[in-house]
Order: sequence, then structure tokens, then C-alpha cells
Amino acid sequence: MYHVNAAGWLSPARHIPSPNFNARPPAVAVDLIVLHGISLPAGRFGEPYIEELFTNCLDCSAHPDFQALRGLEVSSHLLVDRLGRLTQFVSLHQRAWHAGKSVFEGRENCNDFSIGIELEGTDHRPYTDAQYRELGRVVRSLLRSVPALSPHRIVGHSDVAPGRKTDPGPAFDWQRFRQQVDN
Repeated sequence: MYHVNAAGWLSPARHIPSPNFNARPPAVAVDLIVLHGISLPAGRFGEPYIEELFTNCLDCSAHPDFQALRGLEVSSHLLVDRLGRLTQFVSLHQRAWHAGKSVFEGRENCNDFSIGIELEGTDHRPYTDAQYRELGRVVRSLLRSVPALSPHRIVGHSDVAPGRKTDPGPAFDWQRFRQQVDN
């Protein structure tokens, strides 16, 4: 059973605090989950680079693709890697920097009112069974713990930043994910 403590940390997630967060605006309810896909470098999995990016420890000279990430300060609340392991970087009570310039139902700055969940993957490679299982468990826990959330308010990064972002991409099976949430 998963549990969110009073400080906004999910158990049994591994906790690696990111410096890339700030306070949510006062009196703003968290009522959206944004799903993302990420791999660093693109298409490679199981590397330490996502954690390093979210904690400002990424050596941008380690790979040519990282040059564009120099100076970037980003984070997400949660990451589910290819093996289904869960890591939390930012308290659910704080604003993680995951959605960037974004809008949902006319409301801008989705970071203000959303929880960001990264999946280690790409737009065009299927996500793993372990990821769907873990994501289902996590989302069910969040739906129980965060009163304003509902199964109808779970979207992809591409939905809140159309034209700018494509993740979690066509490889993400929304129907399968919804079945995991309903079980």
C-alpha cells in the first residue's frame, strides 16, 4: 500500500530531493496529473542522467545531446523507470518544474496545479509492463490521497503543451493505463 505523508512524500518511493521546485500559489488545489516521457540520452535507458538532470548534477559534457540542457533547471514529482522503480524528487505539496509553458482548460502554468510523473521512455518505444503496473499503483494512491484529483484529469505533456511537446507519445497505451488505474 502506498502512502503520502504529511510532508507530501510518497512511500515506498525512493526520495532524491531536487532543488528545482518552489511553492505553489496560495489556495490552488492540485487537480491534474501530467504524464511525461523522458530518456537521456534520447533512446537510452538505465543511465543515471535523469536523476542528475533533476538534481542539477548533470555533466553536460558527458554526451553531445546534453549541450542543450546546460543551465536548465527542471524536475518532476515522480519518475517510474523501465524496471518499474519509483523515485520522488519533489514533495507533492510543492510545485515541480515539469510542464513548462502550458495550459489546461484555459488555465496557464500547469505546474501550479499539477503533479508531474515522468516515465523513462520515448515517444515510439513501448513502455514496459512494470511501468504500467507501478504507474497504476501510484495514480490510484494519488487519487485516494489528493481530494481534487480524478481519473478524468490525467493528461499527457503533449495535451498541456501541444506543438511544443509530444510525450508520453504514441507508444503510451492510454487504454492500458486507464485499466491499471481502474483495477
